[in-house]
Amino acid sequence: MWPDRRLIERFKTEFPIVLAPMAGAMDAEMAIAVAQGGGLASLPCAMLSAEKAREQVNIVRQRVAGPVNLNFFCHQAVDADPAREATWRQRLAPYYREHGLDPNAPVNAANRAPFDAAFCAVVEELKPEIVSFHFGLPDEKLLARVKATGAIVLSSATTVQEAIWLEENGADVIIAQGAEAGGHRGMFLTENIAEQPGTFALVPQVVDAVTVPVIAAGGIADGRGIAAAFALGAAGVQIGTAYLRCPESRVSPAARVALAQARDDSTVITNVMTGRPARGVANRVMREVGPISSDAPPFPHAATGLAPLKAAAEKQGKVDFTNLWAGQAVRMGLEMPAAELTRALAGAALVRMSQLGG
Repeated sequence: MWPDRRLIERFKTEFPIVLAPMAGAMDAEMAIAVAQGGGLASLPCAMLSAEKAREQVNIVRQRVAGPVNLNFFCHQAVDADPAREATWRQRLAPYYREHGLDPNAPVNAANRAPFDAAFCAVVEELKPEIVSFHFGLPDEKLLARVKATGAIVLSSATTVQEAIWLEENGADVIIAQGAEAGGHRGMFLTENIAEQPGTFALVPQVVDAVTVPVIAAGGIADGRGIAAAFALGAAGVQIGTAYLRCPESRVSPAARVALAQARDDSTVITNVMTGRPARGVANRVMREVGPISSDAPPFPHAATGLAPLKAAAEKQGKVDFTNLWAGQAVRMGLEMPAAELTRALAGAALVRMSQLGG
């Protein structure tokens, strides 16, 4: 038995395992598989239009009867700065020349839309059981509309201060995102990457500081990690990296190879790929330009200048300019169906907890 059943009872899932919403690396197929395995299906909406998000939810609803978590970014949008963009293109110019590309050619702007009225209308229409946010929470009026649908609201905290702020401002559940976690850091009250605590330090301190249930995220990829999270007071876990090599994942063949070859020290936190700190497997541009570069335009505009390079390299089967978001447990990922993996993770965790309890 799970030592804390609050999330199982609130989410109405078989297991307290949340699929991390990994924008660009997954879609409805992964969400469906995890739901079929007993976990919470999550759909990343940050790179989708409102219409596409609606379509993805409908696909999930047709295949599974379980709850759905829609995830949104709620960063403060920043207009592109032509001068900053020009500096960034100049920094990337050698790569453009190498690939026979014109660094001054127009490029479509990167799409990382913050939660807005259009997305809120989708939530009101589709009524997902859970709505989660990254980079804080949306403004009070939008959040009130989300909560009026009956949705349970989750958001990520990377420090105790952020966790307390989230509870005070309406979050029903807090995701404690340790520094080990893959993808964008959910930080919103700090910009200091050096001070980001790891999962094992963060989770018990967040549990002590708030009254709402806490989900542990970062470096958890097997039953031992799940059992450890519960021992620290978590009521559930969020897992993403462990699913990246499942057949339902949308990562490219070249990215799969890079993920399979990654080691415990292969990931870094970088701002080069999008302009905002995120952890991923180091690629060529991260190593040569970053991993942290003051030239990178603010989120999400750094991705705009990289887009032509990403496309050109991927045609050659390379991931030199591709986001390979993954956490420090990337080496522990398995190549097995996501539903099967979800059940294996839950089963291993229960065995481990029963052994510890004995």
